[in-house]
Amino acid sequence: MSLSLTFACIWALIANVLAMTPSKDHHWRNAYILVAVGIPILGYIVVQHGPWVGLLVLAAGCSVLRWPVIYLGRWLRRGGRKTPAE
Repeated sequence: MSLSLTFACIWALIANVLAMTPSKDHHWRNAYILVAVGIPILGYIVVQHGPWVGLLVLAAGCSVLRWPVIYLGRWLRRGGRKTPAE
């Protein structure tokens, strides 16, 4: 297995361990850290293996971090505006 895919597997293992730990902020701090670490790993995978493998790993990462992706989609549908309650 290549180094980039090894990093992706370690990232997924750490993400699953973090999901099992208790958190006061509903794991948002962990999600920000995982996204910040995962984006360079995803870029490294695309460089080594091409865009199709990169898309598969991106889909796997989105399934792990589904709530940040859902909130990003809602924000984009609003056009990037804040809601009146905020």
